Amino acid sequence: MITRLIGMILVGAVVGYVAGLIFKGKGFGFWKNVIIGIIGSFLGGMLLGLIGFSATGIIAGLISDLLGALALLWAFNWFSKR
Repeated sequence: MITRLIGMILVGAVVGYVAGLIFKGKGFGFWKNVIIGIIGSFLGGMLLGLIGFSATGIIAGLISDLLGALALLWAFNWFSKR
């Protein structure tokens, strides 16, 4: 349980960094992107599970984490412009 949590935090940090690179200047800086990536990693896995998708395997987990981080980063960008 603890190792999975630590793994999700580390993967979320990397995914947040990658999501910031994908947005190219529309992110919130390195540390905020990493934090958003960690939160997005948790949300991505949880939301995909709620709609019936199961991310089994490393690649599927990374994709679901990246989708969650991108969605959260997009939402923060959208709400910060308003």
